[in-house]
Amino acid sequence: MNTFYKSFNFTWALSLFGTAVGAGVLFLPINAGMGGFWPLIIMTILVGPMTYFAHRGLARFVLSSQNPGQDITYVVQEHFGKTGGRLITLLYFLAIYPILLIYGVGITNTVISFMEHQMHMAPPSRAVVSFVLIGVMIAIMLTNENFILKVTNWLVYPLIAILFGLTLYLIPHWNGAILREVPSARDFVSTLWLTIPVLVFAFNHSPAISSCAVSHAHHFPQGSDTDREISKTLRQAAVMLVAFVMLFVFSCVLSLTPADLSQAKAQNISILSYLANHFDNPIISYFGPFVAFLAISSSFFGHYFGAREGLEGLVNQLLDKPIEPKKFQKISAAFFMITLWIVAILNPSILGFIESLSGPVIAMILFIMPMYAIRHVPALQRFRGTPSNVFVVVMGSIAISAVVYKLF
Repeated sequence: MNTFYKSFNFTWALSLFGTAVGAGVLFLPINAGMGGFWPLIIMTILVGPMTYFAHRGLARFVLSSQNPGQDITYVVQEHFGKTGGRLITLLYFLAIYPILLIYGVGITNTVISFMEHQMHMAPPSRAVVSFVLIGVMIAIMLTNENFILKVTNWLVYPLIAILFGLTLYLIPHWNGAILREVPSARDFVSTLWLTIPVLVFAFNHSPAISSCAVSHAHHFPQGSDTDREISKTLRQAAVMLVAFVMLFVFSCVLSLTPADLSQAKAQNISILSYLANHFDNPIISYFGPFVAFLAISSSFFGHYFGAREGLEGLVNQLLDKPIEPKKFQKISAAFFMITLWIVAILNPSILGFIESLSGPVIAMILFIMPMYAIRHVPALQRFRGTPSNVFVVVMGSIAISAVVYKLF
């Protein structure tokens, strides 16, 4: 039995890892490394606790319902009333759904580009490619939870292996140029402030937290066991993220100069595309689309969980009689299939802006709302008064202020 529970925790940790590591990991070394090596050291120290404590707070909020096993859309209505619950559910959906749209566009572009440039073949029409890719991913989401987790794991293992392999491959190319860049105190603080949201959102797996918490509640029906076991799962996910992603970031940053990183930023290409050109290595250019495909696919499943919960919560809160869950799964699948397919065909250029707008909302739901609930909801009072709560509020406020500053 203990072996099963350990396997259960680790399977979910891998799924959370996959949710966090979207295609953004290919731009993270550029965005996080441009500020220099030393601010990146501080961020690496901070991002692990930020990731773990914030997601643990959200998981505890989901598990605080008087009716165990309810998802986040039910719990917000239970604690904040109908109006507050509907508002938070709407924000939750609007924060995740645009990212799902981005992944629909991203995976279509990745496959078409791979067929054209690496396989040197004419791809089918954009409508056909996007329909097949999105259809397959949504079809997987209509299966049972165990199969979805297995598919996610199949995607995450090669993703981890490639990230680690590229980390080791770059070691002989480390030049240390970035170590000689010592920013002024003002630049150091400014870089930290503006880099915090980059790392927070690169490690964000909040869309899958509600489903993860509900799943743990079913497997560990005792409240104390549920909290303890989901905390283990979240620690494992945070450790894997810091270890594999930040090692990859450091290896990339150490193998390039600050001028190289600025050039990559100006060219608006992923770090693997830049490395392939910089070292004239065609192998890396093949890994780029493959890593992007794995990252987008694994992250898609976690975001789909959250978007489906948000949509179901919104609709059911407006109806006198809730729609039966299995029936709603098919309704939501049809909605996502149609909308994602249309957007993937249109291939709009404003999706990055939409993603940045969802950032502050995700930060509010991930960092601020759970801490507010711990402060005011009786069911969460045993978690009050810990330094980690203050840490989450402070870091969440910094992340939100930096994102708002970048937008305006």
